Amino acid sequence: MRFMVIVKSTPDTEKAGAMPTEAELAEMGRFNEQLIKAGVMLSGEGLHGSAKGRRVRYGAKTSVVDGPFVESKELVAGYWIWKCASLEEAVEWAKRAPFRESEVEIRQVHELEDFPAVPDFVKKQTEALAQRQ
Repeated sequence: MRFMVIVKSTPDTEKAGAMPTEAELAEMGRFNEQLIKAGVMLSGEGLHGSAKGRRVRYGAKTSVVDGPFVESKELVAGYWIWKCASLEEAVEWAKRAPFRESEVEIRQVHELEDFPAVPDFVKKQTEALAQRQ
């Protein structure tokens, strides 16, 4: 199973634009190395603050809203994609993350098998896209 671990923004990271210290980066690097050695981490990145982002809203008319966005607690500062045997395993890894003041959200990623009646052309297209990555 794959899980997206969503790292929530904090007021410091979002509004103040605070970057991690050298010590924090080193600590995160050690944690990521543990994840990689365990075969858990598939990918992960930090994100720029919402001031550098846009939201595209869909409806009768599509609109684009410039950042920054108001509620920093609802924004994403980064993410990992982990491969774990269960949600419980992902939670155990998340508990070891070197965060002091933050929050993560763990969500299982849909796999093709989760959809009951996937046409063959969609399966082939999905496989072809996965091979390009």
